[in-house]
Amino acid sequence: MTTLHAMAESQQTIVTLDLEGVLVPEIWIAVAERTGIAELQRTTRDEPDYDVLMRGRLAILDRHGLKLSDIQAVIATLSPEPGACAFLDSLRACTQVMILSDTFEQFAQPLMRQLGWPTLLCHRLVVDETERIVDYTLRQPDQKRHAVEALQSLNYRVIAAGDSYNDTAMLGAADRGILFRSPPNVIEEFPQFPSCTEYDELRNHLGV
Repeated sequence: MTTLHAMAESQQTIVTLDLEGVLVPEIWIAVAERTGIAELQRTTRDEPDYDVLMRGRLAILDRHGLKLSDIQAVIATLSPEPGACAFLDSLRACTQVMILSDTFEQFAQPLMRQLGWPTLLCHRLVVDETERIVDYTLRQPDQKRHAVEALQSLNYRVIAAGDSYNDTAMLGAADRGILFRSPPNVIEEFPQFPSCTEYDELRNHLGV
């Protein structure tokens, strides 16, 4: 057996998934619907530049006097997408799964509890003493792609799924990338990735 063949034989698979839009509802859309602030409907499905998106969100929150606790109150009402928990449980029974998200630690905890505490890599908000969200800190720029490449350097075969512009670098770096419940604009711009809308379909595309 050649060294390369031995390496291929020894590779384990790990699945990396986006969170919002894949396993749980879009948090900012839920906040927009609860508060009536239509501007907050804009997400990474619409805006490719994450910093532009977040700076705009912070300005909107300031303009309307919304604090961290207001957003957390909305998140407390959310549940995973129908079928998401069963899908994730079945996936974790046969392979390692990691959630790579551009959400924030202060948002994610109640949703992670409902999903059975999967591993999550995300970012962190900067909040002042009045609970005003003043900034955000990226765990690492382009963290989804870097995470995939780091896993590959550990000899993992990575299969990734996501729905938005900010997932496409992760999908491109992965050994296989799949778009899940993506809007038409993302599907059209990234035809190299197969697209599906149901968890059974996604499980088949993941091949695990």
